[in-house]
Amino acid sequence: MAILAKYLFFNEYYMTVKERIHLEYVFDKVSKNILWNHLTTPTGLADWFADDVSLNGNNFVFSWNKSPQEAEKIGGSHLSHIRFRWLEEDDSKAYFEFRIHTVELTGSIALEIVDFVSPEERQEAITLWDSQVKVLKRTLGI
Repeated sequence: MAILAKYLFFNEYYMTVKERIHLEYVFDKVSKNILWNHLTTPTGLADWFADDVSLNGNNFVFSWNKSPQEAEKIGGSHLSHIRFRWLEEDDSKAYFEFRIHTVELTGSIALEIVDFVSPEERQEAITLWDSQVKVLKRTLGI
């Protein structure tokens, strides 16, 4: 389920529209601690999110096909959420975030992902997140 909110920002040369996407995935029979480790540690993130992940101080260096992209950890709370901002991002308000919570009705664990994308990349981004979360679930054995 994707909930969409439009987010506008201005560059000094042109106007660009970014959309905030909010995705939620339910995980049955997974430990909150194990999921948290897969969202917040270089080893865990390398299992499903990128080919390789390392730390450079407070920054995470994600590599795909040996091409690195660096993101700063800009917030978080243990076993609740972690927020990153790509260093190359022009908009200082854009970020991507992982949140986990327990679904009250079922007791399952839910992973929420928030990301900011251009309108023309919206569907591609959702498809990519869906694919990555499938890998995460497979990695977790569910």
